[in-house]
Amino acid sequence: MPKTETYPRLLADIGGTNARFGLEVAPRQIECIEVLRCEDFESLSDAVRFYLSKCKESLKLHPIYGSFAVATPIMGDFVQMTNNHWTFSIETTRQCLTLKKLLVINDFVAQAYAISAMQENDLAQIGGIKCEINAPKAILGPGTGLGVSTLIQNSDGSLKVLPGEGGHVSFAPFDDLEILVWQYARSKFNHVSAERFLSGSGLVLIYEALSKRKGLEKVAKLSKAELTPQIISERALNGDYPICRLTLDTFCSMLGTLAADVALTLGARGGVYLCGGIIPRFIDYFKTSPFRARFETKGRMGAFLASIPVHVVLKKTPGLDGAGIALENYLLHDKI
Repeated sequence: MPKTETYPRLLADIGGTNARFGLEVAPRQIECIEVLRCEDFESLSDAVRFYLSKCKESLKLHPIYGSFAVATPIMGDFVQMTNNHWTFSIETTRQCLTLKKLLVINDFVAQAYAISAMQENDLAQIGGIKCEINAPKAILGPGTGLGVSTLIQNSDGSLKVLPGEGGHVSFAPFDDLEILVWQYARSKFNHVSAERFLSGSGLVLIYEALSKRKGLEKVAKLSKAELTPQIISERALNGDYPICRLTLDTFCSMLGTLAADVALTLGARGGVYLCGGIIPRFIDYFKTSPFRARFETKGRMGAFLASIPVHVVLKKTPGLDGAGIALENYLLHDKI
């Protein structure tokens, strides 16, 4: 049973761009959700204190338990964010916020925990048949960066989450077009990881590479001020700019390749789950995009992959949900 005396619990989902905060006031009941921009605050503690001051009227009790999901590897007490300027000590932050316990986990560990509690209407299935019970589930998702993790649900109902940094594996181009895109990225970076393309900034990078492709010199292009992931996606869906549509098609194809690689590596017959804020913005297009065809284009393993369902996570706050579930597991079993 949940330990009711531990509520409210302070939850956070901290990415490269935004930090989401919430108060879990009862099991799976999160209130006072706020989204803050990381760049607006000198430190994580400053952002938390600002958030708590905004929620002061809703707070009957000061939280003494916290669970933060952060978009970076957790390797001890010192945490350095991968895609923003925040660094912090877990213990110093706990003391600063007067918490009895502060659990800090990787953001895609939180995503995996959240998936364990999702309902059918929280997900949109893209192909495949059905998930195999108790088989590994692969979780990945493009946002500011690219996260990857694994969820294993044992026969007794217990959960095991394996964190990873699969977004930083080396990118492998599939065809001549992707070789061109890779070569452009290689001219800019020493290591061309999957995250270089499968992220918000990756959409821009793909667009830049394609705009230099022979034969596209005279195609209508975006101005420098318009080069944002949001505008590229909007123009692609509107059909005004063929190069934007090609960019989005290429992005989805690349994601299909990586998702298949992860599924094969893990034997993810429990399904593949795509998280992050990018894909839900164009979910209708994504359903008919090149993603699924590319996912199954793996030669002799095509039939193996064809049966694996891919789900797009539609739920708005899975990071907060997962942080809460991880904390509950810790309080019940003293482990995550």
